[in-house]
Amino acid sequence: MSLEKKQDISPEYTMGASETRAGPSSEFSHDASDVYTQSSYEKQPLFTRVIDSFKPISLEDDGVDTSQMTEMEKSIYATSRHPLARSLKGRHLQMIAIGGSIGTGLFVGSGYALWLGGPAGQLISYLLVGYSLYCVVNALGEMSVQFPVSGSFNAFFSRFVDPAWGFTLGLLYALSWLISFPSELIACSITIQYWNSSINPAVWIAIFYVVICSINLFGVKGYGEVEFSLSIIKVLAVIGFIILGICLVCGAGNGGYIGARYWHNPGAFNNGFKGVCSCFISAAFSFGGVELVALAASETANPRKSLPRATKQVFWRITIFYILTAVVIGCLVPYTDERLLSGKSSEDITSSPFVIAINNGGIKVLPDIMNAVILIAVVSVGNSSVYGCSRSLASLAVQGLLPRSIAYVDRAGRPLVAIMITNVFGLLGFLAATDKQDTVFTWFFSICSLAAFFTWIAICFTHIRFRWALAKQGRSTDEVLFVSPTGIYGSLSGLVILSLIVVGEIWVAIWPIGNDGASNEGFWQSCLSLPLMILLWAGYKTYTRSWNMLMVNLEDVDLDTGRRELDIEVIKQEIAEEKAYIRSRPLWYRIYRMWC
Repeated sequence: MSLEKKQDISPEYTMGASETRAGPSSEFSHDASDVYTQSSYEKQPLFTRVIDSFKPISLEDDGVDTSQMTEMEKSIYATSRHPLARSLKGRHLQMIAIGGSIGTGLFVGSGYALWLGGPAGQLISYLLVGYSLYCVVNALGEMSVQFPVSGSFNAFFSRFVDPAWGFTLGLLYALSWLISFPSELIACSITIQYWNSSINPAVWIAIFYVVICSINLFGVKGYGEVEFSLSIIKVLAVIGFIILGICLVCGAGNGGYIGARYWHNPGAFNNGFKGVCSCFISAAFSFGGVELVALAASETANPRKSLPRATKQVFWRITIFYILTAVVIGCLVPYTDERLLSGKSSEDITSSPFVIAINNGGIKVLPDIMNAVILIAVVSVGNSSVYGCSRSLASLAVQGLLPRSIAYVDRAGRPLVAIMITNVFGLLGFLAATDKQDTVFTWFFSICSLAAFFTWIAICFTHIRFRWALAKQGRSTDEVLFVSPTGIYGSLSGLVILSLIVVGEIWVAIWPIGNDGASNEGFWQSCLSLPLMILLWAGYKTYTRSWNMLMVNLEDVDLDTGRRELDIEVIKQEIAEEKAYIRSRPLWYRIYRMWC
């Protein structure tokens, strides 16, 4: 049941105080009695502005009595009012969707996937994971445009399924980014050692730690501008490599015409079906972060306009950056090349198939350029790690699933406490100066090894529940601002494929490649997130004594709170007019709007 059904509330509360009075791009408090308004802010000295920006934001009391609400209703209401800054523009979202979080998973990890499954095995894993994530992002786009609330899918898990899902999966998702941050700092130091290995890696970790932490203290606008710039560089680098790779395959390099030589000798597959299954974790590592574009929806000035277009860009990201890259790499580097396993870690450029292919082609300067691109990509992912973790922790806190203090938002719209928690954990990056870093991070990554798949599966299921709730309450997609092109059947197929992939990963973890029998250690290192997820879910159910409710009843699902547009009939009319306008345009324009 929506809060509007129980209270006589002005639509402005659902829009949020930041949009109602000062426009969608404001980052400041809007209480008339608060001195920290846009006009007074600009008149203050710079030092005073900086100090004041860290003070808690002041929100007006919108007159809603929360004393009679259930815990679920309070959680939904809180996420709709969480005062994060709405400073991201359409260009930020589009570049985050296209190039955000592209990092060592693609540039280096793709080489390990090639070694595990061969060129065909790698391509199959990228195709299956890519299709599933295309369905996931479309489903998430539909819900996020409709409800641009704090935490996005973390809040949707609680809202449309059950708070236990929100707590468990939201915490696992936050942990994934939390662990990723120090790992990316170590990757920065390893990448720098390609040029200079005489300096202690801790020095480089300290430098990049300060840089990344500083970026996130500039708020979401700082994050958006940095990601916009870095993503452009990554996109151009990948496109350039694909063009270069096609030229090398056709005989432009020292090796002459290559064609599909390596697909025949040593072959298309390595390690059979088990090799293909082993590629899925590498694929997930490469694709990870595509959901960030939805997480940023609550900090976007106009999600109704910018988020659907950003969502559509994910198709091109999957097709160009992963599928085409996998084909090119498979043609240029045989899976038997020992250099694919020569790196000291998953971030070592010496094992990058990009660098190996360039070296094989006899091009001298490009490896240095590619190393610089990898360094940029690592900084970008480290930046995204702080953003993704802090927003997830803040969302969980505002829902009441973590201590309320973590939900603290300052006057610049930054979830300051959550950012500080992430920054403190990043200090683990200094483990690079010890000889125990590999052991520590192996077990850290085991916590989130399957977490990405669980998150994506849950998004598909949550979208299905959202559609079922619409039908159960006698409503339809006519009022949905952005309808997923893949629809409910896309979510069903994505859920099935991703679930089967998880089963395959568990099988490979227990009976890994090269082992005659089962591996107990292999299972715990690869699948620790599975028992951890079950324990978190059962622990939450026991603590809250909510075993009597496994899921929210469909007729009780709130389909209104958090929307920025509340008049359903007006929305239906606007959607119908927009569709009619698109139908009236030439064919090329209709195709363009379908994919862009």
